[in-house]
Amino acid sequence: MSPRDAGFAVDSGPAPTTRRIGILGCGRIGRLHAGLLAGEIPGFELVAVADVVPAAAEGVAATTGARVSTIEDLLGADDIDTVGICTSTDTHVDLLVAAAAAGKAIFCEKPVSLDLAQVDRGLAAVEAAGVPFMIGFNRRFDPGHHSVHDAVAAGTIGEIHSLRITSRDPAPPPPAYVAVSGGIFLDMVIHDFDMARFVVGSEVTEVYARGAVRVDPRIGEAGDIDTAVSVLAHADGTLTTIDNSREAVYGFDQRIEAFGSAGMAVSDNPSAHAGWSIGRQARVGQPLPWFFLDRYMESYRQEWRAFHHYLTEGGPSPAGTADARACTVIALAAGTSLREGRPVRTAEIG
Repeated sequence: MSPRDAGFAVDSGPAPTTRRIGILGCGRIGRLHAGLLAGEIPGFELVAVADVVPAAAEGVAATTGARVSTIEDLLGADDIDTVGICTSTDTHVDLLVAAAAAGKAIFCEKPVSLDLAQVDRGLAAVEAAGVPFMIGFNRRFDPGHHSVHDAVAAGTIGEIHSLRITSRDPAPPPPAYVAVSGGIFLDMVIHDFDMARFVVGSEVTEVYARGAVRVDPRIGEAGDIDTAVSVLAHADGTLTTIDNSREAVYGFDQRIEAFGSAGMAVSDNPSAHAGWSIGRQARVGQPLPWFFLDRYMESYRQEWRAFHHYLTEGGPSPAGTADARACTVIALAAGTSLREGRPVRTAEIG
C-alpha cells in the first residue's frame, strides 16, 4: 500500500457506534483533544482523563465531565476501549506498550519517540497485539491540504513531477523547549515529511537538508537551527522541496503546491476572513491566523472523525504504524544530512 492509499471519511455521517475513550496527558494538546471529544465529535464518549500533574487532569475533567484517573487505572479500566496518548514524547513508547497489552485502540500524538529503536519497540507491541492504531498527523485532514492529496491521487494534475511545501510558524518556541524537542526536523518538519509521503504517494528514498540560525541565536546555543530547507527524492522520481522557519512575522504560513504533467494543485493560506479592500495606494487583505488552533482546528476535528470511521468500519489506519516509523526515519536522515553536509539515503537510517 502506498503512503497515500489509506482511506477515510471526512464527514461524521450517520449516528456512529460509541467508543469510550480516555485521554492520557492533559497539557495543551490533551486539553484540545479532550474538549473536541467531549463536545464536538459524535461517536466518542470521553470517560476519563489522567496526568502526572493531578491539577491538570482535574482542570480538564471540570470542563468535560470526565472522571479523573491515574494513568495505570485508566489503562486497566474495563469501561474504556480506546486511549489517546497526549503525554510528553519521552513517555509515548512505554504507554504504547502498556495500552497495547491492555487491548486498547490507540491514538498517539507524534512523534512516537526521538529514537528509532524505541519507535520500533512501541510499534512492534502495537502490531503484535493487533490493536487499532493511529498517529496524530493532523495536517493530513486539513481540507486544503487534503484537496491537494485528492488531486494527485485522482490524476487531476497528471503525473506528479514535484511537490513544494512551505511551513513557517509565527513565533519561535522557547530555547528551553528547543533543547528537549529533538530538533526542528523531529519536532516541526516531521509534519511536512508526512505530507510529502501522503500527497506524493511514494516513499522517500533520499534526503538532503541544509539549515541555519536566522531567527534567534539562543536556538543555535541550544544546539538546533531555526531555518531549514530539505530536498526529498521519492521512489517514483518525484522531488519534494520543503522550506521551514520558526518565525514568520505575518502569521502561520502553510502552503502546498503539487505540480504535474497536466497542471498543479495548491493549498494556500487561509485569511481571517475573505474580505479585502482596494484603494489608490494598496490592496488591504486580512491577516493570516496566528494561533495554531485558528489555522488547524478543523484538521483536528476531521482527524477524530477519520479515527472513528477506522475504528467502526475497519480498513487501513488513516495514519498507521508504517507512517509513524517512516517520518521518523526521514527526520533522522535530515538531521544526519545537516550534520554531515551530504545527501542521506533513508535506508542508511533503518
